[in-house]
Amino acid sequence: MSTDQRPLAGKSIVITRAPEQAAELIGSLERLGAEVVLLPMVRFAVPEDLASLDGAIGRLADFDWILFTSQNAVRFFAVRQSELGIAPDSPSFGKHRIAVVGPATRVAAEAEDFRVDYVAQNHTGEALARELAESIGNCNVLLPRSDRADDRLPDALREAGARVTDVVAYRTAAPQKVDSTNLCRLQRAEADVIVFASPSAFHNLRQFIPAADLASLSERMQFAAIGPTTARALREAGVRVEIEANESSSAALADAIAKHYQRQASCARGA
Repeated sequence: MSTDQRPLAGKSIVITRAPEQAAELIGSLERLGAEVVLLPMVRFAVPEDLASLDGAIGRLADFDWILFTSQNAVRFFAVRQSELGIAPDSPSFGKHRIAVVGPATRVAAEAEDFRVDYVAQNHTGEALARELAESIGNCNVLLPRSDRADDRLPDALREAGARVTDVVAYRTAAPQKVDSTNLCRLQRAEADVIVFASPSAFHNLRQFIPAADLASLSERMQFAAIGPTTARALREAGVRVEIEANESSSAALADAIAKHYQRQASCARGA
């Protein structure tokens, strides 16, 4: 019998996040004792057409706010801005304010020398729109984001009176290849938890495992979501989500998984 007292000792956890974004989550889970199984279900790329993004970057001084809803949005926006020769401290960058969806996005923005003026208290795009409602009326708002993002956020911003320029900063695509061994392991439910950090990862996984089979798998292993947007996408597809982070960050997700098993252990001891 193992004497490892870490909360995730002996647990195997499948991570579907893109490799370049998974390091923090992997580290957090391994420190808690988990075995990590990598099965990336997303990759990110520049837009096929950069005209809209370039046009927005070229007139940054026209915007009152820039809203970043992910670390990827920050990263791809900053790279393209640099390629166009516009530095964050240059006059052409403008005097707009910057708002972000959560702490991880704030860290990414500040790493690119963007001054962050507001961080959403509840880490979703819709919450960000609600919290900024009194500040963005009659303002020009730039929203650089994924090509797969839905209309809820720009609609909410427009309802608050903002003039929104919604541009694709990056593409979210399916992986070019998949580890067949780890995929088969998942199909046989030979893991304790599968983690989703975005709806896109779940949607892409359905190309390899039908939705009905995923719903069945969720009765045999735990499905974990990084936040309410991802959890909603899974539940709408008929999947049972037992673990949901209370904020959209790797640390919060790892903590939610650990607490789930700590509660199970506590209940078992009390039985």
